[in-house]
Order: sequence, then C-alpha cells, then structure tokens
Amino acid sequence: MADVPSNKIVFSPVLRFFGQLISYLFHPLFITSYVTAFLVFIHPAVFAGFDDRLKILRFLHVFIFDALFPAFSVFLLWRLKFISSIHLRTEKERILPYIIAMIFYWWTWNVFKNLSDVPPVLVHFSLGAFLALCGAWMCNIYFKISMHTVAMGGALMFFILFSFTDDYASGLYLSAAVLVTGLVCTARLITGAHNLFQIYSGLFIGLLAQWVAWQF
Repeated sequence: MADVPSNKIVFSPVLRFFGQLISYLFHPLFITSYVTAFLVFIHPAVFAGFDDRLKILRFLHVFIFDALFPAFSVFLLWRLKFISSIHLRTEKERILPYIIAMIFYWWTWNVFKNLSDVPPVLVHFSLGAFLALCGAWMCNIYFKISMHTVAMGGALMFFILFSFTDDYASGLYLSAAVLVTGLVCTARLITGAHNLFQIYSGLFIGLLAQWVAWQF
C-alpha cells in the first residue's frame, strides 16, 4: 500500500479483493442466518431433542425473513429506480431498505417469542438483531454507519453473553466470533467503504443492541 497526495491510504488490488470477498461472505443480511445455523446444527444442546424437520424450518424462517426477503426488496427498489444502486452507497438510499429490513426482523422476533418450542437464546438474539437495525437506521439520519460492523458487533456480543450462560461454553466459537469481527472491520476499511468512525460506531451499536436485548 502507498500514500497518495490526498493522504488517503490506497491498498493493493490483492488486499482489496480479499476485502471484498470477506464483505460478501459476511454480508450483514447473512449474519443472523450464520448464528442461527450454529445454534440449530452445531451447538450440542440448544436444539437438542428437536427433529430434523423442525430444525430446518426454524433455520429457513431466519434465512427467508432476515436475508432473502430484505435482499429481494432491495433488488425491487433498484429495478423500480427508487435507489440507484443495490450497494446502497449513500445514507438516502439506505432509508427504505432499513425500514423494510426492520419489518422483517421484527416479524422474526415476534414469531419466535410466541412459539413455545423456540429456545430463549434464539429469541434474545432475534430481538438484538432487530434493535441493532433500529439503532443503525437512527444513526443513518446523521452519517453512513457501517451495516457490516453493526451486524458483526451484534453477533460478537451474542457469543460473549451466551458463553456466560452456556453449559457447553467453548472458547472456540467465541474466538471465531472475535476473529471474524476483526476481519470484517478490516475488510470494510480496506475496501474504502467506510472510515474508522463509521466502522467503530457500527460495532458499538451492534454490541449495545444485543446487550440490551439480553436484559429482557
């Protein structure tokens, strides 16, 4: 990397490629699905005793309402020319997608909290994800907060809080959450999508929202 006259750091094409790759792999719309997949298919106790069909249904609910529907809504907004890019590069373009995503995330939490067979830990996480979106939307009024770090901040705080109550707590999944969070923050900086303030503020909003959710 080298300094240019504008004092802006320019990273090599290779680093930018990996930054983009990490940004796509850990897109904010995918994070709730990743965490849910961990709880449903990997953790030995959260969904213990559930049949495979119900596990798949719970995971598909999160994937469809938290990832697929919001993504399709952004695509429709772009095709209908309400926004100029699916990458949502400006605060103005993010207003409607935030509201749409908030509706879907609220629906996920509302459904889960009214189903007796959904473990409380997943209900807490769903509420935290919804609150994080609300916080990001409010911040978006004033500046372009990093949606990636909002999502990762929420996931990181979830694993931190979960580790204190989990009888099967492992430093492995907590370490993985810390590592991925660091990679995503670095990737957003490398790609030039956000400055440090936008990245750190996103991380803070995600951490705070998930912590607040666990208080309920």
